[in-house]
Amino acid sequence: QVQLVESGGGSVHAGGSLTLSCAASGFTFSYYAMSWYRQAPGKEREVVATVATTGDRTSYADSVKGRFAISRDNAKSTMYLQMNSLKPEDTGVYYCNAPGHPLQIAGKPYWGQGTQVTVSS
Repeated sequence: QVQLVESGGGSVHAGGSLTLSCAASGFTFSYYAMSWYRQAPGKEREVVATVATTGDRTSYADSVKGRFAISRDNAKSTMYLQMNSLKPEDTGVYYCNAPGHPLQIAGKPYWGQGTQVTVSS
């Protein structure tokens, strides 16, 4: 069945960098565009970056443009998010999933456990 495992989060100071990974299994990863989402404390989950099926097209939220880079390796069924020049407002739990409509298990939306990113000033 569908499984998404996010990793690579941590605690850094402002200006630091982190690279997140999303290991996917249980579905044909290369068939899906994929996104990184984040949920800040007390806020709704938002999309921060999206990558097309072949990795040739990407899009970013205005708040992370020029600082974050999304990529994927379809051979490894893995997606990445390189985060540079981190700001305190980047703090939150980061999730990976399909854009628009999350992947489902038994008709219900599925989300992995996420990975926590904490940026201190």
